[in-house]
Amino acid sequence: MKSTVKIPAVLLKNPVHFLALGFGSGLLPKAPGTFGTLAAIPVYYALASLSVGWYVLAVIVLCVAGVAICDYTSKQLRVHDHPGIVFDEIAGYLLTMMAIPFGIGWMLAGFVVFRVFDIIKPWPISWLDKHVHGGLGIMLDDLLAGVMAWLVLQLAQWFLLL
Repeated sequence: MKSTVKIPAVLLKNPVHFLALGFGSGLLPKAPGTFGTLAAIPVYYALASLSVGWYVLAVIVLCVAGVAICDYTSKQLRVHDHPGIVFDEIAGYLLTMMAIPFGIGWMLAGFVVFRVFDIIKPWPISWLDKHVHGGLGIMLDDLLAGVMAWLVLQLAQWFLLL
């Protein structure tokens, strides 16, 4: 069950909360995860010109930092995995888009496939969501959704090249 604890906008003044709340997108009352994923698109756009190696390194750094970022904000809110904490969606989308051709079609496909895995939470994502807690738990289920979405996009790429 997701929390109904309202997040005060004043938290955005703290840079860690600003990141955890997806630059403010997590404060939206409906579908904060979807809006958090939308907030990831400009971040992806900024990183897309990097070589694959630098992109992967940037995603790894963001994922590791995300554990601490999400943990800090969840502790301050006193709610584990509050829906407003959407940095995990940003990291999951960036992972989804790793080594994917740059283009609006691929960005949209990545968005849709990632959201499907994040919302449906097939096993083992659902297991991780229920059993791993703290910042690692907040991040891990979305990162696995990102890996599954990445695999789907890799397969799509492979079939399109045939």
